[in-house]
Amino acid sequence: MKFVKEACGVFGILGYPESARITFFGLYSLQHRGQESAGIAASDGKKIRIERGMGLISQVFTEEKIKSLKGHLAIGHNRYSTTGSSLIANAQPFLFQSDLWSFAVAHNGNLSNTKFLRKQLSRDGVNFTSGSDSEVIGHVILRSKGRSFEDKLIKGTALLEGAFSLLILTKDKIYAIRDPLGIRPLVLGKFRSSWVVASETCAFSTIGAAYKRDIRPGEILRIDKKGLKTVVHNGKNPSAFCIFEYIYFSRPDSFINGRLGYLTRLQAGQELAKEHPATGADLVISIPDSGTSSALGFSQESKIPFLEGLIKNRYLGRTFIQPEQELRKLGVKLKFNPLPEILKGKKIVLIDDSIVRGTTTAGVVKMLKKFGAKEVHLRISSPPIISPCFLGIDIERYRELIAHGKSVEQIRRKLGADSLGYLSLLGLKKAIGEVDCDFCDGCFTGSYPVEIKG
Repeated sequence: MKFVKEACGVFGILGYPESARITFFGLYSLQHRGQESAGIAASDGKKIRIERGMGLISQVFTEEKIKSLKGHLAIGHNRYSTTGSSLIANAQPFLFQSDLWSFAVAHNGNLSNTKFLRKQLSRDGVNFTSGSDSEVIGHVILRSKGRSFEDKLIKGTALLEGAFSLLILTKDKIYAIRDPLGIRPLVLGKFRSSWVVASETCAFSTIGAAYKRDIRPGEILRIDKKGLKTVVHNGKNPSAFCIFEYIYFSRPDSFINGRLGYLTRLQAGQELAKEHPATGADLVISIPDSGTSSALGFSQESKIPFLEGLIKNRYLGRTFIQPEQELRKLGVKLKFNPLPEILKGKKIVLIDDSIVRGTTTAGVVKMLKKFGAKEVHLRISSPPIISPCFLGIDIERYRELIAHGKSVEQIRRKLGADSLGYLSLLGLKKAIGEVDCDFCDGCFTGSYPVEIKG
């Protein structure tokens, strides 16, 4: 069985007649968090219905499918694409049923004790149909002791370790749950007379909902027709919010721990210009769209003008039609088109938010020089990624990380840049500013807030 990472987007709503329709649009705004599969589970108070499929939310759902998901409460899920796990069996939400209980689970994150729990459940007779942590979570809850579903939920989630932001749908309730360290985001909002929960506030902006607060680390929040009730609040101090949400994963128009993500990325570019100036450069450009906010900040601080030197093909995206071998050889040209008239003879500062494997970055540097750039000075608005993420973002294995075990100079030579500068961890935290949480920065330091049990 291939175990998979659950870097995803979740959305839920209770109290609206066409809950599945609102969930569809909520998931649409969270599409950046997952492009591999999508699903919605809805309840009319008597029965939970579910639809799941492979691809983008617009590929999975038709008007007929939305209409079939009747009910005033629903949860939905977008799943992030991970190598080797592109299977309908891994699509969420998962539906669990027994003689007494029926519930659906949507999960963002990664458990650190998955193998232990799977082994224990397998000994108890559970036959797994996927490699997903989310299926493990459902069976843990189902097999936990308790007279009520809420008792089982409390005892079951207490056994989970690692990162989990969960939405649990019963026939008449939604539970919003966040792990005690608050590693992955989860926010609460109000849509007319309905309550909504999502991975990011950008989903609220899309449907016209008002942000109310974050689900607190260690909180189990019950949402039903009576309103809100915190069933458990058992957070750890300090918390450990994923710092990579600020850098890349969250949308720049989302508020992250109370601050607009765009402003953090803009300031990260300003800090980068202070730490690694590019004296004598003619232009600042970005690898769009991930590096654009920081490139603008770098330009503002350095007084070097910003122009678009690369145009991104925003409609390539995820497709079921694979390119021919000759097109695959073109590599980054499928993603970006250069502007030779802008680049020719110029000393370029190229900004991106991060480098993982370095394949795309090396291709972009080579392409810029081919199309006339005199020099390419690479600046990255985060520290070097030296370790994998075990808690919910598909950052590669050690051997695939370009920065693992290498100096900045070795990385520069491998990428073909004329110079290379990374923002320091201190500079990144300065850009984030004062927030009421601590961070998980294991991908930059190799030190994680939980024990990674393999």
